[in-house]
Amino acid sequence: MSNEQSSANQTELQDKQIEERMSLIGKKIIVMSGKGGVGKTTVTVNLANALADKGYKVGILDTDLHGPNVAKMLGCEKSTLESPDGKTMMPIKVRDNLCVISLSFAIPDSGAPVIWRGPMKIAAIKQFIGDVEWGILDYLLIDTPPGTGDEQLTAIQSIPGMTGSVIVTTPQEVALLDARKSVNFSKKLNLRIIGIVENMSGLICPHCGDVIPLFGMGGGVELATEAKVPYLGRIPIEINLRENEDTGKSPLEMNPDSESSKALRSIADLLDSSTEVGDPNDYIGTNKCSPASCASCSSNCSSREK
Repeated sequence: MSNEQSSANQTELQDKQIEERMSLIGKKIIVMSGKGGVGKTTVTVNLANALADKGYKVGILDTDLHGPNVAKMLGCEKSTLESPDGKTMMPIKVRDNLCVISLSFAIPDSGAPVIWRGPMKIAAIKQFIGDVEWGILDYLLIDTPPGTGDEQLTAIQSIPGMTGSVIVTTPQEVALLDARKSVNFSKKLNLRIIGIVENMSGLICPHCGDVIPLFGMGGGVELATEAKVPYLGRIPIEINLRENEDTGKSPLEMNPDSESSKALRSIADLLDSSTEVGDPNDYIGTNKCSPASCASCSSNCSSREK
């Protein structure tokens, strides 16, 4: 057998394994943004915790290979990958119904840089998708690095039946410019846009409770309106949110009544309702008609104009 035939066979086997693994997962959602530092990992981790709190079985796939921070925010960064047969990897269990896979588990030195070109990154992500024993999940959330490159393309093109994208932005124009790229990226790939999240939307003063528009407010709504995609909500900046994430604790558990925790739970509820399997795709005039349902609606409603 030639090397080309052998490589083709291996690719075919991997694609089949990916299809089998992903067929056991209900909803596969990629969290993305064209800009770094807008809080994609914050949104991914806390939406996963919120969905797990609702009783769902949730997995997180960390495709940010150069700056994997999911494990740190979940408090499991000292865990190591295990393989019972030398081929299959087991995800790290954070809770009974929440697991995660990240390259950080395979790097003993957290300060060591990952100096990889595109082919190595693509191979690693496909391994995480197909070689990990994800089991039966209700949700798989895919955290991504900034941009619209190898990592995003690999995840979207490798995972069959991708449910859609959640696009994270902060309110200021420089972030919105790059978030628009993620919106257009999703549209070019015919990937449903589940909605836009405006993160860091106002700093809540820990002393007086006043909201300080540190990065502005309302940019996410404007982008959603302009792009005619759903708006999922805004998450304010709070000191407790940062403190909990730095120590690997869930702010939803530690500070359940904080404004950021309430916002995250609300977004998780919208995410859940807007990704129901078996929903009709023409909601106009029904009780399903809402901003959160626009992405999957096929009606001729004016809000659906392209």
